[in-house]
Amino acid sequence: MAQHHQTQDTFTSTSPFRVDVELHELLVEPRTRLTVEPAAANQRLPDPIFPQRPNGDGEELSESKYQNLNAIRAALTWAIPYVKSRWHRSELRPIIPYLFTDYKCNLDCHYCWSFNNKVKGMTEDTARRSINWLHSIGSRVLALMGGEPLLRPDFIHKVVYYAAAKKGFFVYLPTNGRLMKPPVIDRLGDAGLATVNLAVDSVEERPQLPKAFNPIRPYFDHLVKRQRRYGYSVMFNINITHINMDDVKQLTEIARDNGIATDYHINEAPMIEQSHFKHYDDNSTYLRPEDYGKVDDLLDYLIDKQRQGYKMVNPVQHLKDMKDLMRGEVKKDWNCRAGQNSLIIRTDGTLAPCFPMYSATYDWGTVGNHKFDVKQLDEMKKSCMKHCLSTCNYILGYCYDNMRVVKWGVKQALHGFRGATGSFD
Repeated sequence: MAQHHQTQDTFTSTSPFRVDVELHELLVEPRTRLTVEPAAANQRLPDPIFPQRPNGDGEELSESKYQNLNAIRAALTWAIPYVKSRWHRSELRPIIPYLFTDYKCNLDCHYCWSFNNKVKGMTEDTARRSINWLHSIGSRVLALMGGEPLLRPDFIHKVVYYAAAKKGFFVYLPTNGRLMKPPVIDRLGDAGLATVNLAVDSVEERPQLPKAFNPIRPYFDHLVKRQRRYGYSVMFNINITHINMDDVKQLTEIARDNGIATDYHINEAPMIEQSHFKHYDDNSTYLRPEDYGKVDDLLDYLIDKQRQGYKMVNPVQHLKDMKDLMRGEVKKDWNCRAGQNSLIIRTDGTLAPCFPMYSATYDWGTVGNHKFDVKQLDEMKKSCMKHCLSTCNYILGYCYDNMRVVKWGVKQALHGFRGATGSFD
């Protein structure tokens, strides 16, 4: 079978995807765009009550209260849905679904194809119907995605309030932090936000990597300070590229100094063609053969730091597998659960199994009417899983193991459920 996969330094607009040609043609074949069936009545999200707690209940949580909050939250939103997904194996049971509230972004990281400023944001009707549907099929975790979700902070406040305060979801917010002003942090924390995944790739801003730490330092300080008031946790999300390897180490130490966790990605070119992506050629963030030794050393450094007790989400095997991915192909199957225990909901309410498939036109259904087929997904993954190492789906697949879940739960209990205290190793 012919393939268009190349090493990332030779990636050009003549081969704008990494999967096999046959699979690419199946996924992006021109066809009528899917649509969500119109609702009988347009639904709106309830207006959030802010603050929810009386003025006298705004003090910081004690150590024991913070631990108890996170222990109960973990049991209700992760453990119980996991057990139920094992019992209902033949059903769609997304443990971690991703809701793309926006596909627009306020920044232009040169490696990122996961935004398009021509795409309209999600409506309140679609958001409410999505949350209700996910709740009905046993999900209790909701990851908000973009683009940049905080482009519409009032909308996100409504989503978090409805999902967390009204429906009991563990709500996870990734953001580049530029719009994460203190009033926004306080409103989302009060609404029940559970985790903030702060995407930072460098310490100082540069044109190719605008997701930098120093420009958002005041917001970050407020975010960390407010953890004990609202009970959420914070982590850094760091992408390893050709131009930021020293920054990765500095950010790892900044996270350590502030008592927060980290999670890492290896830079990946688009899996399928993205017509809106404008940085195909001469992309300085793509890893090159001369980088391989440096990245190997960096990954070994991170593995060593994790073994020293640094809080990291990635399993050690995931960090090791990144070495294969940057060289062109992941050698081991990694139990991708996309379309089975994870999925994405696009801004228009259509479904796809994972982030790289956002632009695919294949019909996987819509909110309330999924068409995921395990045979189709398994066949697709024979190709795409070799060229993808999605951190979210890798960790989900890795921990979709009863013994690992029990061991990790015991580890978190021993550390007082203070956010991620280690991977599933």
